[in-house]
Amino acid sequence: MDLNSYVANLGREFATLAEAGGEEARAVVERLTGPLESAIRMTLLEALSAAADEITLDLAPGSVELRLRGRDPNFVVTLPPAPAPAPVDAKTTTAAADLAAAEPLLAEDGPAARINVRLPEQLKAAIEEAAAKEGRSVNAWLSRAAAAALQRSDPRAEPAAAAPQARQALTGWVR
Repeated sequence: MDLNSYVANLGREFATLAEAGGEEARAVVERLTGPLESAIRMTLLEALSAAADEITLDLAPGSVELRLRGRDPNFVVTLPPAPAPAPVDAKTTTAAADLAAAEPLLAEDGPAARINVRLPEQLKAAIEEAAAKEGRSVNAWLSRAAAAALQRSDPRAEPAAAAPQARQALTGWVR
């Protein structure tokens, strides 16, 4: 990340402010601009470091670090480990089929409405995980899930459980 443009912008802002103060103020700003550059740069680095710390708290167990390469800061992001894939069962397969059938209800080019929903943390985390597995945003995933629920004849009915499959196994000795 190049901080030069931000430092230069502040220098221009100081010069603009000095214009209002006359020739004497302009001369003071010109003398102070050089020494202030390092102070401005350090303040920006402190702000970026604090932001990285806040992001790390939200990303835990992942992290964001601010590293200096020369005079330029670089962010290093360490993502949290991916959870192990959940075993596929009949309910998951039925839910996926319901979501696939719900596609016609979704009109992505139509007007969008906004709602606020309060969810328990565990449910929110499960929704985020399911959306990530499908490569969708949480909004897209929730829209598909709602459309699938509306397409069912009775939204309160649980999907029928699949019949248990007979196990086929051979035992014995072979010569």
